[in-house]
Amino acid sequence: QVQLVESGGGLVQAGGSLRLSCAASVSAYNIGWFRQAPGKEREFVSAISWTGGSTDYADSVKGRFTISRDNAKNTVYLQMNSLKREDTAVYYCAATRLWGQRITVVSYYNYWGQGTQVTVSS
Repeated sequence: QVQLVESGGGLVQAGGSLRLSCAASVSAYNIGWFRQAPGKEREFVSAISWTGGSTDYADSVKGRFTISRDNAKNTVYLQMNSLKREDTAVYYCAATRLWGQRITVVSYYNYWGQGTQVTVSS
């Protein structure tokens, strides 16, 4: 059983930054970030292996977002810079024991947090 809690969302202007946190009940899982805007499919944002040795990013956020983790605190972070209005969504973190090409697929994950709202104005 894995419990995940997201925090750090809020309202920012375009070009600004936010750091999201995902607090987990255990550390030995790969963690992904996904986002979902109203009326749209949930989409992959980023993922990190449980050791932190491997990361992956959606093309839309490469160069702007950075994923990291602090296993001593059982926490994964998503640093979001140069935010655009297109980044507005509810952001979710999720956990899986697996790592591979399907790390970007929603169904690959077994556990999900409740989400945190990110709104970017322009």
